[in-house]
Amino acid sequence: QVQLVESGGGLVPAGGSLRLSCIAPARTFSSYALGWFRRAPGKEREFVAALSRSGGSTDYAGSVKGRFSISRDNAKNTVYLQMNNLKPEDPAIYYCAATPTLMGVDVKTRSSEYGLWGQGTQVTVSS
Repeated sequence: QVQLVESGGGLVPAGGSLRLSCIAPARTFSSYALGWFRRAPGKEREFVAALSRSGGSTDYAGSVKGRFSISRDNAKNTVYLQMNNLKPEDPAIYYCAATPTLMGVDVKTRSSEYGLWGQGTQVTVSS
């Protein structure tokens, strides 16, 4: 069974940056639509960013738009989340998600649309 493995979380000061990585050791990685979600303490899991199979379409939650960027490297079976200008409201466990799709430009923003998940990586922002 394919498993996703996140890395790159940590503690940064407000205004700082982190890059999360998520590797999916699967020959079919290039057929996946990809996404990042997060869950803060006491809150529901929420959508952060999504990327189409083709890599040409993206979508972001309003709270991170302009600060976060999702990208993929099919040669490395990896999806990234570059997080800049981190704010006190960004701390959470961040999860990557993937699902195979035939639609090259389709982005998926709902967690129910994803079948593969990582274990999560903690992001903490100090004020």
